[in-house]
Amino acid sequence: MTTISQTVGPTLRPSSSGGFFSALALRLTTLFDRLERRSAVKTLNELDDRALRDIGITRSQIEDAVYGQFKTELSRYL
Repeated sequence: MTTISQTVGPTLRPSSSGGFFSALALRLTTLFDRLERRSAVKTLNELDDRALRDIGITRSQIEDAVYGQFKTELSRYL
């Protein structure tokens, strides 16, 4: 004859670490986005005025273009 026994394991409860890791992932994503945008601004600042004109922006519009506030033909390529 086969005997089946049941043991009661630990109860499952929501883990607070899930919220921690979600918040950490969000902050890391935000940090990497910021670093990437800063790198883009630096790269565009290194271009000469003729190269900037070729892509459709002026030097004063670099940050607006990188941060998505520049609305022209350039928005198709970003």
